Amino acid sequence: MARAADAINAQKTDFVIAGGDLITDGFQSAAATVEPRWDAYMKMHRAIKGDLYPAIGNHDLVAAMPEDGSPPAIDPRSVYLKKMGLDRTYYSFDSAGYRFFILDSMRISHDKFKYHGHISEQQIAWLRQELSHTSSDMPIVLVTHIPLLTAFYGATRGATFAAQPNRVVTNNLDVLKMFDKHNLLLVLQGHLHAKERLMWRNTTFITGGAICARWWRGPWHGTNEGFNVITLEGNNVEWEYVEYGWETRRPINK
Repeated sequence: MARAADAINAQKTDFVIAGGDLITDGFQSAAATVEPRWDAYMKMHRAIKGDLYPAIGNHDLVAAMPEDGSPPAIDPRSVYLKKMGLDRTYYSFDSAGYRFFILDSMRISHDKFKYHGHISEQQIAWLRQELSHTSSDMPIVLVTHIPLLTAFYGATRGATFAAQPNRVVTNNLDVLKMFDKHNLLLVLQGHLHAKERLMWRNTTFITGGAICARWWRGPWHGTNEGFNVITLEGNNVEWEYVEYGWETRRPINK
Protein backbone atom coordinates (compact mmCIF):
# COMPACT_ATOMS: atom_id res chain seq x y z
CA MET A 1 0.00 0.00 0.00
CA ALA A 2 2.92 2.35 0.69
CA ARG A 3 4.35 1.48 -2.72
CA ALA A 4 0.99 2.23 -4.34
CA ALA A 5 0.79 5.60 -2.56
CA ASP A 6 4.26 6.49 -3.84
CA ALA A 7 3.26 5.54 -7.38
CA ILE A 8 0.08 7.63 -7.14
CA ASN A 9 2.05 10.62 -5.87
CA ALA A 10 4.52 10.25 -8.74
CA GLN A 11 1.68 10.98 -11.17
CA LYS A 12 1.38 14.52 -9.76
CA THR A 13 -2.36 14.49 -10.30
CA ASP A 14 -4.84 17.30 -9.63
CA PHE A 15 -6.61 15.08 -7.12
CA VAL A 16 -7.26 11.42 -6.27
CA ILE A 17 -10.55 9.54 -6.13
CA ALA A 18 -10.71 6.44 -3.93
CA GLY A 19 -13.35 4.18 -5.46
CA GLY A 20 -14.44 2.23 -2.39
CA ASP A 21 -13.54 -0.94 -0.51
CA LEU A 22 -10.85 0.92 1.36
CA ILE A 23 -10.71 -1.99 3.81
CA THR A 24 -11.82 -5.63 3.64
CA ASP A 25 -14.56 -7.51 5.48
CA GLY A 26 -16.07 -4.58 7.32
CA PHE A 27 -19.59 -5.57 6.28
CA GLN A 28 -19.60 -8.85 8.22
CA SER A 29 -17.23 -7.85 11.05
CA ALA A 30 -17.47 -6.02 14.35
CA ALA A 31 -15.91 -2.56 14.45
CA ALA A 32 -13.08 -3.65 16.75
CA THR A 33 -12.16 -6.51 14.43
CA VAL A 34 -11.51 -4.26 11.44
CA GLU A 35 -10.02 -1.28 13.26
CA PRO A 36 -6.45 -2.44 12.42
CA ARG A 37 -7.48 -2.51 8.76
CA TRP A 38 -8.67 1.06 9.01
CA ASP A 39 -5.34 1.96 10.62
CA ALA A 40 -3.49 0.40 7.67
CA TYR A 41 -5.65 2.17 5.12
CA MET A 42 -5.49 5.55 6.86
CA LYS A 43 -1.70 5.35 6.80
CA MET A 44 -1.91 5.08 3.02
CA HIS A 45 -4.64 7.74 2.88
CA ARG A 46 -2.45 10.24 4.71
CA ALA A 47 0.55 9.40 2.51
CA ILE A 48 -1.27 10.45 -0.66
CA LYS A 49 -0.52 14.08 -1.45
CA GLY A 50 -3.26 16.56 -2.33
CA ASP A 51 -7.01 16.24 -2.23
CA LEU A 52 -8.56 12.78 -1.99
CA TYR A 53 -12.27 12.19 -2.61
CA PRO A 54 -13.58 8.81 -1.39
CA ALA A 55 -16.59 6.74 -2.41
CA ILE A 56 -18.02 4.06 -0.14
CA GLY A 57 -17.83 0.37 -1.01
CA ASN A 58 -19.52 -2.70 0.42
CA HIS A 59 -16.53 -3.59 2.63
CA ASP A 60 -16.51 -0.07 4.09
CA LEU A 61 -19.86 -0.60 5.80
CA VAL A 62 -18.92 -1.81 9.28
CA ALA A 63 -20.94 -4.38 11.25
CA ALA A 64 -23.85 -4.37 8.82
CA MET A 65 -24.35 -8.13 9.30
CA PRO A 66 -21.75 -9.37 11.83
CA GLU A 67 -20.89 -13.05 11.58
CA ASP A 68 -19.49 -13.32 15.14
CA GLY A 69 -22.86 -13.00 16.86
CA SER A 70 -22.37 -9.38 17.89
CA PRO A 71 -25.23 -6.95 17.28
CA PRO A 72 -25.30 -5.07 13.97
CA ALA A 73 -24.35 -1.42 13.96
CA ILE A 74 -27.12 1.13 14.23
CA ASP A 75 -25.50 2.92 11.29
CA PRO A 76 -22.97 0.76 9.38
CA ARG A 77 -21.77 3.88 7.53
CA SER A 78 -20.79 5.78 10.68
CA VAL A 79 -17.21 4.49 10.95
CA TYR A 80 -16.52 5.29 7.29
CA LEU A 81 -17.97 8.79 7.66
CA LYS A 82 -15.87 9.49 10.74
CA LYS A 83 -12.66 8.18 9.15
CA MET A 84 -13.24 10.15 5.94
CA GLY A 85 -14.40 13.33 7.69
CA LEU A 86 -17.69 13.39 5.78
CA ASP A 87 -21.24 14.28 6.78
CA ARG A 88 -22.77 11.86 4.27
CA THR A 89 -21.69 9.24 1.77
CA TYR A 90 -22.73 11.11 -1.38
CA TYR A 91 -21.66 14.59 -2.43
CA SER A 92 -20.46 16.68 -5.36
CA PHE A 93 -17.55 18.95 -6.19
CA ASP A 94 -16.34 21.00 -9.15
CA SER A 95 -12.85 21.01 -10.63
CA ALA A 96 -11.45 22.65 -13.77
CA GLY A 97 -14.87 23.06 -15.36
CA TYR A 98 -16.10 19.53 -14.59
CA ARG A 99 -18.75 18.52 -12.06
CA PHE A 100 -18.16 15.33 -10.08
CA PHE A 101 -20.87 13.37 -8.26
CA ILE A 102 -19.75 10.77 -5.72
CA LEU A 103 -22.53 8.24 -5.10
CA ASP A 104 -23.33 5.64 -2.46
CA SER A 105 -24.31 2.48 -4.34
CA MET A 106 -24.97 0.28 -1.31
CA ARG A 107 -28.30 -1.03 0.01
CA ILE A 108 -28.29 -3.63 2.79
CA SER A 109 -30.75 -6.31 1.69
CA HIS A 110 -30.60 -8.99 4.44
CA ASP A 111 -31.24 -11.65 1.79
CA LYS A 112 -28.83 -14.29 0.49
CA PHE A 113 -26.88 -11.55 -1.33
CA LYS A 114 -26.57 -9.46 1.87
CA TYR A 115 -26.51 -6.21 -0.11
CA HIS A 116 -27.68 -4.91 -3.48
CA GLY A 117 -26.20 -2.32 -5.74
CA HIS A 118 -28.72 0.51 -5.55
CA ILE A 119 -28.81 4.30 -5.70
CA SER A 120 -31.30 5.34 -3.04
CA GLU A 121 -34.39 7.42 -3.71
CA GLN A 122 -32.89 10.09 -1.46
CA GLN A 123 -29.83 10.32 -3.68
CA ILE A 124 -31.92 10.39 -6.83
CA ALA A 125 -33.90 13.33 -5.42
CA TRP A 126 -30.64 15.05 -4.54
CA LEU A 127 -29.21 14.40 -8.02
CA ARG A 128 -32.37 15.79 -9.62
CA GLN A 129 -32.00 18.96 -7.57
CA GLU A 130 -28.30 19.26 -8.40
CA LEU A 131 -28.93 18.78 -12.11
CA SER A 132 -31.66 21.43 -12.08
CA HIS A 133 -28.96 24.07 -11.67
CA THR A 134 -26.29 22.37 -13.81
CA SER A 135 -26.00 23.55 -17.40
CA SER A 136 -26.75 20.96 -20.06
CA ASP A 137 -23.30 21.27 -21.63
CA MET A 138 -21.25 21.04 -18.42
CA PRO A 139 -19.23 17.80 -18.47
CA ILE A 140 -20.21 15.49 -15.61
CA VAL A 141 -18.35 12.61 -13.98
CA LEU A 142 -20.17 10.06 -11.81
CA VAL A 143 -18.31 7.90 -9.29
CA THR A 144 -19.90 4.72 -7.93
CA HIS A 145 -18.33 1.68 -6.33
CA ILE A 146 -20.77 -0.83 -7.82
CA PRO A 147 -20.97 -0.53 -11.62
CA LEU A 148 -23.80 1.17 -13.45
CA LEU A 149 -22.90 -0.55 -16.73
CA THR A 150 -20.39 -3.32 -17.39
CA ALA A 151 -19.55 -6.05 -19.89
CA PHE A 152 -17.65 -8.05 -17.25
CA TYR A 153 -20.19 -10.82 -16.79
CA GLY A 154 -20.88 -11.27 -20.48
CA ALA A 155 -17.14 -11.56 -21.04
CA THR A 156 -16.42 -13.93 -18.16
CA ARG A 157 -19.64 -15.94 -17.73
CA GLY A 158 -21.24 -15.80 -21.18
CA ALA A 159 -23.47 -13.41 -23.07
CA THR A 160 -26.72 -14.60 -21.45
CA PHE A 161 -25.50 -14.58 -17.84
CA ALA A 162 -27.58 -12.30 -15.60
CA ALA A 163 -25.47 -10.36 -13.12
CA GLN A 164 -26.47 -10.81 -9.49
CA PRO A 165 -27.94 -7.80 -7.64
CA ASN A 166 -24.88 -7.45 -5.40
CA ARG A 167 -22.61 -7.01 -8.42
CA VAL A 168 -24.31 -4.21 -10.38
CA VAL A 169 -26.53 -1.23 -9.63
CA THR A 170 -30.03 -2.64 -10.01
CA ASN A 171 -31.70 0.71 -10.77
CA ASN A 172 -29.02 1.87 -13.19
CA LEU A 173 -31.53 2.88 -15.88
CA ASP A 174 -33.30 5.21 -13.45
CA VAL A 175 -29.98 6.87 -12.68
CA LEU A 176 -28.73 7.12 -16.26
CA LYS A 177 -32.04 8.46 -17.57
CA MET A 178 -31.63 11.50 -15.34
CA PHE A 179 -28.71 12.57 -17.53
CA ASP A 180 -30.51 12.37 -20.88
CA LYS A 181 -30.38 16.15 -21.24
CA HIS A 182 -26.95 16.55 -19.66
CA ASN A 183 -23.38 15.91 -20.69
CA LEU A 184 -22.58 12.74 -18.75
CA LEU A 185 -19.02 12.38 -19.94
CA LEU A 186 -17.63 9.67 -17.68
CA VAL A 187 -18.65 7.08 -15.11
CA LEU A 188 -15.92 5.73 -12.82
CA GLN A 189 -16.79 2.47 -11.09
CA GLY A 190 -15.13 -0.42 -9.26
CA HIS A 191 -16.14 -3.53 -7.30
CA LEU A 192 -15.09 -6.06 -9.95
CA HIS A 193 -11.28 -5.71 -9.65
CA ALA A 194 -10.94 -5.91 -13.45
CA LYS A 195 -10.02 -3.05 -15.75
CA GLU A 196 -12.59 -2.28 -18.42
CA ARG A 197 -13.53 0.61 -20.67
CA LEU A 198 -16.74 0.79 -22.67
CA MET A 199 -18.73 3.49 -24.43
CA TRP A 200 -22.49 3.81 -24.47
CA ARG A 201 -23.85 6.74 -26.45
CA ASN A 202 -21.63 9.65 -25.44
CA THR A 203 -20.61 8.32 -22.03
CA THR A 204 -17.40 6.45 -21.22
CA PHE A 205 -17.64 3.84 -18.47
CA ILE A 206 -14.35 2.86 -16.82
CA THR A 207 -14.27 0.03 -14.32
CA GLY A 208 -11.11 0.13 -12.25
CA GLY A 209 -8.90 -2.75 -11.32
CA ALA A 210 -7.72 -2.71 -7.71
CA ILE A 211 -4.67 -1.87 -5.66
CA CYS A 212 -4.86 -5.47 -4.38
CA ALA A 213 -5.87 -7.07 -7.75
CA ARG A 214 -6.89 -10.63 -6.82
CA TRP A 215 -6.99 -9.71 -3.12
CA TRP A 216 -3.17 -9.64 -2.92
CA ARG A 217 -2.90 -12.98 -4.76
CA GLY A 218 -1.82 -11.70 -8.17
CA PRO A 219 -3.79 -10.78 -11.32
CA TRP A 220 -7.57 -11.09 -11.59
CA HIS A 221 -8.95 -11.78 -15.07
CA GLY A 222 -5.78 -10.32 -16.55
CA THR A 223 -5.73 -7.20 -14.37
CA ASN A 224 -2.66 -6.68 -12.17
CA GLU A 225 -2.41 -4.57 -9.04
CA GLY A 226 -2.78 -0.95 -10.07
CA PHE A 227 -4.86 2.20 -10.42
CA ASN A 228 -6.37 4.36 -13.13
CA VAL A 229 -5.00 7.64 -14.39
CA ILE A 230 -7.68 9.72 -16.11
CA THR A 231 -6.94 12.77 -18.23
CA LEU A 232 -9.86 15.02 -19.18
CA GLU A 233 -9.64 17.71 -21.86
CA GLY A 234 -12.93 19.16 -23.01
CA ASN A 235 -15.11 16.17 -23.85
CA ASN A 236 -12.13 13.91 -24.44
CA VAL A 237 -11.34 11.13 -21.95
CA GLU A 238 -7.93 9.48 -21.88
CA TRP A 239 -7.33 6.46 -19.67
CA GLU A 240 -4.26 4.59 -18.52
CA TYR A 241 -4.10 1.70 -16.07
CA VAL A 242 -0.87 1.98 -14.08
CA GLU A 243 0.66 -1.07 -12.43
CA TYR A 244 2.88 -0.19 -9.48
CA GLY A 245 5.08 -3.27 -9.34
CA TRP A 246 3.59 -5.36 -6.53
CA GLU A 247 4.73 -8.98 -6.50
CA THR A 248 2.37 -11.24 -4.60
CA ARG A 249 3.63 -13.07 -1.53
CA ARG A 250 0.28 -14.48 -0.45
CA PRO A 251 -0.51 -18.15 -1.12
CA ILE A 252 -3.21 -18.44 -3.76
CA ASN A 253 -5.59 -20.50 -1.60
CA LYS A 254 -5.23 -18.65 1.71
